[in-house]
Amino acid sequence: MQRPVPVKNKQPAPTQITAEQILRESKSLQADEFQAPSVKITDPQELAEYRMGKRKEFEDNVRRVGRWNGSIWVKYAQWEETQKDFRRARSVWERALETDPRNTSLWLKYAEMEMRHRFVNHARNVWDRAVTMLPRIDQLWYKYIHMEEMLGNVAGARQIFERWMQWEPDHHGWMAYIKMELRYGEVDRARGIYERYIRCIPSVKAWVRYAKFELKNGNPGLARRCYERSLEELSEDDITDELFLKFAEFEEMLDETERARAIYKYALEHFKEGDASAIRQRYMAFEKQRGDREGIEEAIYVKRREEYESKLKKDPLDYDLWFDLTRLEEEAGDLAKIRNAYEMAVAALPPAEEKRYWERYIYIWIKYALFEELIAKDMERTREVYRTCLKLIPHSAFTFAKIWIMAAQFEIRQHRLDAARKIFGMSIGMCPKNKLFRSYIEMELSLGNIDRCRVLYEKHLEFNPASAAAWGQFAELETALGESERARALYEIAISQPELDMPEALWKAYIDFEIAEEDRRNARELYERLLEKTQHVKVWLSYAKFEGTALKILIAEQEGEDTSKFAGQDVHELDDSRNAVGQADRVKKARDIYSRGFRSLRELQLDCKEEAVMLLEAWRKFEKESLASGFGSEEAVQAVEEKMPRRVKRKRPIVLEDGTETGGMEEYYDYIFPDEASAAPNMKILEAAYKWKKQKMESTD
Repeated sequence: MQRPVPVKNKQPAPTQITAEQILRESKSLQADEFQAPSVKITDPQELAEYRMGKRKEFEDNVRRVGRWNGSIWVKYAQWEETQKDFRRARSVWERALETDPRNTSLWLKYAEMEMRHRFVNHARNVWDRAVTMLPRIDQLWYKYIHMEEMLGNVAGARQIFERWMQWEPDHHGWMAYIKMELRYGEVDRARGIYERYIRCIPSVKAWVRYAKFELKNGNPGLARRCYERSLEELSEDDITDELFLKFAEFEEMLDETERARAIYKYALEHFKEGDASAIRQRYMAFEKQRGDREGIEEAIYVKRREEYESKLKKDPLDYDLWFDLTRLEEEAGDLAKIRNAYEMAVAALPPAEEKRYWERYIYIWIKYALFEELIAKDMERTREVYRTCLKLIPHSAFTFAKIWIMAAQFEIRQHRLDAARKIFGMSIGMCPKNKLFRSYIEMELSLGNIDRCRVLYEKHLEFNPASAAAWGQFAELETALGESERARALYEIAISQPELDMPEALWKAYIDFEIAEEDRRNARELYERLLEKTQHVKVWLSYAKFEGTALKILIAEQEGEDTSKFAGQDVHELDDSRNAVGQADRVKKARDIYSRGFRSLRELQLDCKEEAVMLLEAWRKFEKESLASGFGSEEAVQAVEEKMPRRVKRKRPIVLEDGTETGGMEEYYDYIFPDEASAAPNMKILEAAYKWKKQKMESTD
């Protein structure tokens, strides 16, 4: 194999040739198409040989591709036609139809051949076979009828139309039949055909054509009756805005202004399907031309409604627009229109089963239900609105407790407690939520059904054992019923739960319960158990206050009473016999708690300087109050003062949330405790600077 010769010069040629130029040149160099030479036949024998050769050629073609290529048969038959051999031409057409009997073009050309040579009966035979084989091809019927009408055979044409009408053609077929009858002045026959037409195709187009036919023939009463019958006989799905527009235009043409106005209003009130903007625009123009002040105001109101509806057509999920539309209808006061607006609004479902899409949508249902209950006063429809809304919400993905609660409260207002309980039961069974449990329990508690409340609390805690609020409310119920042991047991079970959403609130409630029971020992044990779990400064402060205050004062503070009434009473009178201790003992115990708390914060939580300062300030305030009451000492106050830190201003780099430093500095206040003085090497310099600044400020003053 010869190796390709490499191209040495790869530079572009000085003369560039495009692909178009190459194609043009190749086309110009092509030889002329071959044309068969013309043959002149002068002898009958030569003519017979020519015909035999052509027939053999055609037969070979139809045998080879005739089954798939109908044009071969057409050329063959047309050639036989040019030879005036109609018997052979018919034979070719018949063979072609046997090959492809559903080819419309073959039937048309076959019949046209017979008609060209005035073989009328043959043409009728072909047309008759064609429409029998292909009754849904309108062109065959038109050609057949046209031939008969051209021959003057009107009865035959009518008979063919009757055969065609049995197949129930479209509008054009019926109108062709009617126009033929009108051409020969058969008005009654045309009216009868119109009656069959509107029964066969009950549509707006058919009725409007029927009405125009009657009006054209000078029968406005019959034309009006056609429009009225159309509204009565057509279904709501078939009625369109075109029918109302044509009806109103008909009345305007007859100067029936009130009738036209009534039609427009009827259309705007009852037109359900499609876009009614054309009707509104035409109504506005009608009122401007022929209306009075009230009509114009009504038209303006309709225009506002149209603006809302046009915007909603572009964005049907804009629920604010739905609120505006329903508010507009409520101002008008037409119950049917208001309900229609709400039905359209609730039909605009959110795009996905995600709660963020439904949060705005659900308020449409709420407004709908409130409208039916408060304005329409239709309780059955209100109940149906709630029922439909609850069926529509995908409770497996999310729910709205507000809807369940409002539905149950509605049933309560109707004095149907069983229905309300059923609604709450369904909600808890399908999609339990804390809010549903609370509302159900509040209802039963208001009715005094304590056993039901206990069962519901148990179900609530089975559903959400980490709910500190549920545990606390259950225990408060038992406390209110005087079941202290049951309440204490509930608190014990609650604080032993591995997870709680608000454990601090539950511990506080338990401690307040023991204080209310005037059991200082149990309350003290609870504080100690709580300190094993957390060393928070608020726990220490509450513990110290508990130890330093009489129980009756603590109970009064819980209940929000004025504690000044206990001033001057004996300390033993403020505690029961189990907890009666002296004020000096209380001060000592409280001081011990403050001391323990301060040590804990300074030894175990070194970063909690502000919390330590908070505890020291409370401790100092306590010591001063004890000193004022005669149970404290100056030494105790001084000891707390010595523990107080000094506040200094420092700087630190600014750190963003992602941990990066901006390069800037910010000032902050830090606390230096006395026990930290030895750890700071430059503390003496800071102290000297602090004293110098203080002296300078005093001298300035």
